[in-house]
Amino acid sequence: MVLVDTSVLIDYLRGVTNPQTEKLQHIIDQGIVFGITSLIYQEVLQGVKTEKEFKILKEYLGSQRFYYPANEKESFASAAEIYFKCRKKGITVSSSIDCLIVQIAIEKDLFLLHNDADYDRIRKVIKFKVF
Repeated sequence: MVLVDTSVLIDYLRGVTNPQTEKLQHIIDQGIVFGITSLIYQEVLQGVKTEKEFKILKEYLGSQRFYYPANEKESFASAAEIYFKCRKKGITVSSSIDCLIVQIAIEKDLFLLHNDADYDRIRKVIKFKVF
């Protein structure tokens, strides 16, 4: 199963062709199970430009599989620990949300499909699966 990050979804929806959007198209074409988190849902919806776009994306994304933290309190603490461990190694993570997305991917044993340098930096410290 694959967790698709905001960075890939936005490129895909804008018609950008890159290795990650091609992978997403392959996932869709092959019927591979994929999903998003509520944070990714929010991030994508925040970027819309019109009410029509908002309505269409809200309906489409709302119909996708959602992955949630296993335990709100512990999952958030673990995400904070990921951020702390990165900082301790001198790695700056620009979005703490990315740490929570990594934590959810780890908890659910998901492959993360992304196009975001934050995840590459996190992966130097914390091991998780990428697609």
